Amino acid sequence: MTTIARIETFLVAPRWLFVRVETSAGIVGWGEATCEGRSETVRTAVEQLGELLIGRDALRIEDHWQVMTKGSFYRGGPILASAVSGLDQALWDIAGKHFGAPVHQLLGGPVRDRIRVYGWVGGDEPSEVRDHIAAQVEAGLTAVKMNASGRMSPIASVAELDGVVARVAAAREVLGDDRDVAVDFHGRFTLANARRVAPLLEPYRPLFLEEPVVPENSHLIGDFVRSTTTPVSTGERLYSRQEFLPVFQAGIAVAQPDLSHAGGITEVRKIAALAEVYDVQLAPHCPLGPIALAACLQLGFATPNYLIQEQSIGIHYNLGAEVLDYCLDKTPLTFVDGYVERLTAPGLGIEIDEQAVRSADKRGHAWRSPMFRHLDGSYAEW
Repeated sequence: MTTIARIETFLVAPRWLFVRVETSAGIVGWGEATCEGRSETVRTAVEQLGELLIGRDALRIEDHWQVMTKGSFYRGGPILASAVSGLDQALWDIAGKHFGAPVHQLLGGPVRDRIRVYGWVGGDEPSEVRDHIAAQVEAGLTAVKMNASGRMSPIASVAELDGVVARVAAAREVLGDDRDVAVDFHGRFTLANARRVAPLLEPYRPLFLEEPVVPENSHLIGDFVRSTTTPVSTGERLYSRQEFLPVFQAGIAVAQPDLSHAGGITEVRKIAALAEVYDVQLAPHCPLGPIALAACLQLGFATPNYLIQEQSIGIHYNLGAEVLDYCLDKTPLTFVDGYVERLTAPGLGIEIDEQAVRSADKRGHAWRSPMFRHLDGSYAEW
């Protein structure tokens, strides 16, 4: 029996929490339990959950997931789910290495040989949007995502609404008809504003409109879905099948679970299966590090209803380290014509530079989410 012998965590720049699980046979698995701005808290949760795993069979992944998520009285939430996610990814990495196969092979085998990726672009003015998108197109991407706005009034002015439209129009101008732009509302809009602006964006045919309401108002998202013909997405702040079910029933088109927040590969695999019942595509949230990205891709290669993958290579807030800095070989996560080719190495398919990770952990990080206020003083996602 291959037992779990050691669990370690590493806080590494720019804002990530890596999990290392070692077995009695010397196999090492890596996971990512990053919870942006709360990773120190998650680190403690990983240590506590580790008490349930040490000495146990590393290959009983489903059993471990059940124990970690359902074995105590208080369940769920981003802290616990992120801790479970990192450990779950590491156990799948171990399983793949144990059997000498990439994780997607253990999930039933590939249904595709490459996955389309998109990058995030900034820019508060249309001219900045054009420049940033042009850079992503030059880098070979065929899809980008942008914020719809900055701060908004609860009932937006004509100028505020026109500003949103102008930025998306600028994006479409650069991208043409053969590339895509997704528009992220980031939970910054009231339902009234979201419903007003959505029809104005339809001529620019966004790939999807993301998080039109904050997750605690998921009961309102059906009203938004019915206000537009544009596909609607949400899910980066939903952490289980139970939390996704109401938004599936409300008619969203794209689900965006985060494999470092929503229970890892084990739970997101089940979210994807539930999504398929509602004719919903998957586009996992992943503005994180290389381990989270690799885990997403492994799931994607084995998941039929997988639309596209977010990634944060070169994103503006990666200060102090880049996504590929902790990889010994950067080749598996490079883009070819806007796609990542199928990963074929065992486990998650990437090799982590352990020395670089241990060195980075000595420096650590204390990344915190910026505080974001609407013009009326209320708080929202930044």
